[in-house]
Amino acid sequence: MFQKSDFFILLAVAISFAISAYLWFGLEDRQQAIFTAIWIPSIFTFGIYFKLCALMGRRK
Repeated sequence: MFQKSDFFILLAVAISFAISAYLWFGLEDRQQAIFTAIWIPSIFTFGIYFKLCALMGRRK
């Protein structure tokens, strides 16, 4: 069900979330934390796009 690329996408999301939480709670740099948190939906979106491209390519 899960492929290696799926784990890389989830790993990138987890790293982005961890960095954002560290910036928010550790360094209390709110602007950088929010900017880093905005990456999470973008990473998921690219992951879904590449997954759909791979699925469409298999059907042809």
